[in-house]
Amino acid sequence: MDGTTARPTTRARSWWGWGWTDAHPDDAECVAMGALLPGTLGRPLPVPRIRDLAIGAPAVEPPPSLAHLVTADPADRAAHAMGKAYRDVARALRGKPGRIPDLVARPADERGVADLLDWAGDHRIAVVPYGGGSSVSGGVEYRGDAHRAVLSLDLTAMGRVLEVDTEGRAARIQAGTLGPSLEDQLRPHGLTLRHFPQSFEFSTLGGWLATRAGGHYATGRTHIDDFVQSMRVVTPAGTNSSWRLPASGAGPSPDRLFLGSEGALGVITEAWMRLQERPRHKASAAVAFTDFHAALRAVRALAQSDLAPANCRLLDPGEAALSGAAQDGCSVLVLGFESAHEPVADRLARAVELARSHGGRYDGSGAPGPGGAPAGDAAVGAWRSAFLRMPYLRDGLVRMGAIAETFETAATWDRVPGLIDAVRTEVGAAALEATGHPATVNCRLTHVYPDGAAPYFTVLAAGRGGDEAALWDDLKAVAVEVLHRHRATITHHHAVGRDHRPGYDRQRPEPFALALRAAKGALDPRGILNPGVLVD
Repeated sequence: MDGTTARPTTRARSWWGWGWTDAHPDDAECVAMGALLPGTLGRPLPVPRIRDLAIGAPAVEPPPSLAHLVTADPADRAAHAMGKAYRDVARALRGKPGRIPDLVARPADERGVADLLDWAGDHRIAVVPYGGGSSVSGGVEYRGDAHRAVLSLDLTAMGRVLEVDTEGRAARIQAGTLGPSLEDQLRPHGLTLRHFPQSFEFSTLGGWLATRAGGHYATGRTHIDDFVQSMRVVTPAGTNSSWRLPASGAGPSPDRLFLGSEGALGVITEAWMRLQERPRHKASAAVAFTDFHAALRAVRALAQSDLAPANCRLLDPGEAALSGAAQDGCSVLVLGFESAHEPVADRLARAVELARSHGGRYDGSGAPGPGGAPAGDAAVGAWRSAFLRMPYLRDGLVRMGAIAETFETAATWDRVPGLIDAVRTEVGAAALEATGHPATVNCRLTHVYPDGAAPYFTVLAAGRGGDEAALWDDLKAVAVEVLHRHRATITHHHAVGRDHRPGYDRQRPEPFALALRAAKGALDPRGILNPGVLVD
């Protein structure tokens, strides 16, 4: 059955920073934040303007048969030049956004995608697939000069839920569907994908699949992979369409080749996704710990229990203070449970008692309210608000010349405590040496497993006047060394892109690298698809 698209919005997206232009901190708020971080600028850098960029004429023109799909509008091209990582924002503020694509294409169907790939292959044009543009690892920009021109392939015109199978609780969804539109189209059926990354409002199904995005659930179904039934992918060598099945043992999975391929092997155009009923019962609580390592042990016990919390986020003292969840030097464990069928208060109570047995403190304010509705637990509410607001605040700090960056990883439990301590110590020391000012390195756990966890780090430091991107590169290199030494992955859910290539090249086994290069050569023989991502 046909879906319905979401109502159009009049709000404007920021071309240089995160989210909506009207949600960014004003100059006064930027100055107030900068005052909390010694060594930052006295006043914020001006908001960059597209008209100040040197955007030349496109190096190519599309043929008449494709002209209706393509634009050379300078504002459109600038908005597709990069993602939303710290490095991207810092470069844009300095008027150096990198290579601006020559053209932006918005195909409305698979035929349009295939025709654009054929044309690009014939004319040595690099094609960079683009969903919501929320990449934080350099995944949607072109670096280099090996191609005649660059085409940004924007999939958001392909934004419909095409079919819904209510009996099988699944839907066939176009890859360009943005998160809010996807949920709007599923809501009339009483179903939900329930995949809510922090970028949910500004990212697409295809982007989630191409980057193996992490989502709403802190345990169990943590990645988008867990919801995939089948996929369609257009490649220069043809269209790959897997069967829709509940499970299969027929050799290596064809979908696994393209999950996480970041547009280097093909363009994901649609997928059948597993859905679930919308939850009606929810309960949440916040548990405080004076000892962060005791809190780690509590989280490990929760992950190894059968309780399966939907939310199990541990904030260290710095992260708790930054989000407003606690200001007394405590770590805070944010717990949440949900169900479509039965009350969850008992599971929450058991989880709280388990946390208490490891030294946690709980005052009962997160108990369910009347009718099973969650109560207004102040710490949980503060964390949720800060979670959504944080990217905007980051951009405000970047305008003050600060380093305000995050990176994430995952490791087994035996390595997690030492890894967190090493990142705090070594990245903090590198920032101090580079800037002359102390840095703040905070940590939270975003996803947890019976055998390990995914630490997520926030780094706040003074910048280095006009050289912010280079300083970021230096700090990233230190972080990569720490992760490699502790055998922690270069990324748990933010993708490899171009920024994480050095760490990824060291992490992957060489026989797999050979197979990946062979797949790239077979599916993209002219090397036009997102050059520089995953393989050379």
